[in-house]
Amino acid sequence: MVVVSQPVDENFAHIRTCKPTSNIFTEIPVVDLLDPDAKTIIVEACKEFGFFKVINHGVPLEFIARLEDEAIKFFNSPQPEKEKSGPPNPFGYGDKKIGPNGDVGWVEYLLFSTNSRKLILPGVSESFWSFVNEYVSAMRNLACEVLEKTAEELQIGPRDILSKLLRDEKSDSYFRINHYPPCPELQAWSGFGDHTDPQIISIVRSNNTSGLQISLKDGTWVSVPPDHSSFFINVGDSLQVLTNGRFRSVRHRVLAGSLNSRISMIFFGGPPLTEKITPLSSIMEQGEESLYNEFTWYDYKKSAYKTRLSDNRLGLFEKSFTHN
Repeated sequence: MVVVSQPVDENFAHIRTCKPTSNIFTEIPVVDLLDPDAKTIIVEACKEFGFFKVINHGVPLEFIARLEDEAIKFFNSPQPEKEKSGPPNPFGYGDKKIGPNGDVGWVEYLLFSTNSRKLILPGVSESFWSFVNEYVSAMRNLACEVLEKTAEELQIGPRDILSKLLRDEKSDSYFRINHYPPCPELQAWSGFGDHTDPQIISIVRSNNTSGLQISLKDGTWVSVPPDHSSFFINVGDSLQVLTNGRFRSVRHRVLAGSLNSRISMIFFGGPPLTEKITPLSSIMEQGEESLYNEFTWYDYKKSAYKTRLSDNRLGLFEKSFTHN
């Protein structure tokens, strides 16, 4: 995929508008990881919203700030310097174009593999690399802690039945840093179009600029109040399948702002490419049928890359049931 950076005004016609909403959602579940009831709240949130906020996570704010500072320094570089780290294939620097199928947004980004030691991106300093590696390690640990609490609450077998997929040395996990510059000429333009994450779990952290929205069960879009000191957890498509639909993969998007830039950092926890994604036998009740045809993470990833952001990717793998 070739990404060519273009002047901002040349991209207006291609960036999809979103219906603005002023619905600030104040009912997002908050999970205090020091609370003995955390695992119960996690499971309830995953079923109802597929989304929740984590506090008392143990990740030092100074550590997060250092990585954010490095990211800002990179995105504030001259465009020719940033483009030395691109085009993304799929890793590297990208600008406005999201994926190979025509999706665009008011965003520039850096995408990293969390497992590749050989990935070299010109223009990314050694200190930046160091902070990225430390941050990814912290996010993997946080994701595994959440998944282990989930397994305990669901009583689905070994505590690491889910987290071992992320700790596997062949885990196909990614790390992405998005920068949404302010765009005063635009009103409610899409920074990143509505979609679900295909992986197992995603951890999002942003600065104090708003823009993130999630879709509730009834299809209503609501705005998530920003909180730079906390993390937000997304249930991904794969975890929806592993729980046979008990958990909900959350549809979300980011709207571009007119005044302040937004920096977000996302860890996408994925399984090994060969891992079969199918409902866990330990979660299935007697006589319960799988809602999905069995597939590997590689199969799903390959299929997802052929779709647009807003497509229902899981729809291709859902079973059709006929009732007499």
